[in-house]
Amino acid sequence: MSGHEHPQEALLIGYHSSDDAAALEVEGSFVLVQTVDFFTPIVDDPETFGAIAAANSISDIYAMGATPILGLAIAGFPSDVLPIEVLQAIFRGGIRKATEAGFPVAGGHTIIDDVPKYGLAVTGRVAKDKLVRNSTARPGDAVYLTKPIGTGILIAAHRSMNTRLRRLFSRTLPALDEVVSWMMLLNRRSSQLMTQIGATAATDVTGYGLVGHLREMCRGAGIGVDVDMTKVTAMAGAIELIEDGYLPEGTARNMAEFRSSVENEATELDYTLACDAQTNGGLLIAVAPEQELHLEGAFEREGLYLAKIGRFNDRKEIIRLHRG
Repeated sequence: MSGHEHPQEALLIGYHSSDDAAALEVEGSFVLVQTVDFFTPIVDDPETFGAIAAANSISDIYAMGATPILGLAIAGFPSDVLPIEVLQAIFRGGIRKATEAGFPVAGGHTIIDDVPKYGLAVTGRVAKDKLVRNSTARPGDAVYLTKPIGTGILIAAHRSMNTRLRRLFSRTLPALDEVVSWMMLLNRRSSQLMTQIGATAATDVTGYGLVGHLREMCRGAGIGVDVDMTKVTAMAGAIELIEDGYLPEGTARNMAEFRSSVENEATELDYTLACDAQTNGGLLIAVAPEQELHLEGAFEREGLYLAKIGRFNDRKEIIRLHRG
């Protein structure tokens, strides 16, 4: 281990900073990073669900600038209701995504539960001087987002709206192909590029939405951020659903929880979108002004999505949304 007299001294990051994963210093100059995440199905196909849940779990490791090296599966399954083949398909999807990320899933634990649940506990590894935290952005740093948002609204609409409810809306629901594609996309290459460039801070956008995870970054660093909502891309159909009055419970909870931290000079629609809960959303990356062009060039050369959505400032823990 690290040689510290007390085990707690080796713990570089715990739960206090609301970071994406725990970080433990080990022998030499390396750090072990560990996280766990699981949830209920958000798509009908079990193998696709398993892959999305695994990608979402791995994302916390990537947000720290680390490389995943080992996974353990965590599952709950109603074995008296669903055939075991469904659980096997979920596991196949998770293993497929872990294999893509370059690490094995070495067993895990499953319990009998009322509804299916699945995810991974993932361990990663990173050089101590490359570890990226969510709490170290500085005033003047630009903030970038590596995926569009809107997965929560679109997934919830497809799962909850029956034929009668669909008739109340003025538009046909969009297909989920784009949403599933983004949720299946690993944040691996974005993480590698931000580490190479030298990000000052990062996190991933998941259940608390864009605003919630920006708030964690601001609280950790004691700073504020300006966000230009015209630079935040919504997935196809998300804006139309909001305009038609659709509001998932998770998004509504975020809106109520984060209202006091936000100066909304944009629209209520913008605020709703910024509070939408994401599944395996993109990375929020902070970089110093002199590194902005390097980051943009690196993403452009590889054809990866990247949007500069704002800039951190010295206003303590205030998120200002505006348009242009």
